[in-house]
Amino acid sequence: MIRGALATMLLLVAATPARDVNSVRRALEARYQHARTLRASFFERYTDGNGGALAESGTVYFSRPGRMRWEYESPEQKLFIVDGTNVWFYIPADHTASRAKLKDSSDWRTPLALLTGKADLSKLCRSIQLVGPDASNAAEKGTELEELAVPPGNSVLLCLPRDVSGTDAPFQVLFETDPDAQLVRVLIREPGHVETEFRFGNWEENGLIPEIKFHFQPPPGVAIVDEESLAGEIR
Repeated sequence: MIRGALATMLLLVAATPARDVNSVRRALEARYQHARTLRASFFERYTDGNGGALAESGTVYFSRPGRMRWEYESPEQKLFIVDGTNVWFYIPADHTASRAKLKDSSDWRTPLALLTGKADLSKLCRSIQLVGPDASNAAEKGTELEELAVPPGNSVLLCLPRDVSGTDAPFQVLFETDPDAQLVRVLIREPGHVETEFRFGNWEENGLIPEIKFHFQPPPGVAIVDEESLAGEIR
């Protein structure tokens, strides 16, 4: 019986497909390619590299093609909307909303719209590697990546964005997926040890989300700051 059980275990291990960078990437892309809408709870952590940190949480909504709504609920109410043309950021307590053209936005929430667009990480990343416990290359299992504390069964893709260069402290984006290829974490690393981390949970696919969620209507008395005009004045 012991020999039979051992043989069965060996067969199961042999039948389990080895994860590589392409299989993990394709699984993530396929997971969201056909979703019309998505909803999830999120937790965001920001560290400035000098000991300063900020933690926020709320609910995020996605809708085709490439629209998003981030409702921050704690510790302060804020709103971040991508409507397909513009990017809006509104803090009710400040009575001010900023507006920028989507194509000019450098905010790293914006590329996450790929979840409800044509999901294609190769358009976002000039290089993609599988890192952490699944990586076959020992050089990709460095102590810096081991600090991610990835749960068993999860996979991590390291993306080097196309529009960022530099060898001293390269800009990195890590996508962590669970065994069902759902996105559970995005970690953005910038020079100076600046990090922004998003954790996602309670994913809901193809639920009914009102169209108005993806349009920003400034409340009465709220000033609109156009970032393009402001940049022109600074120059």
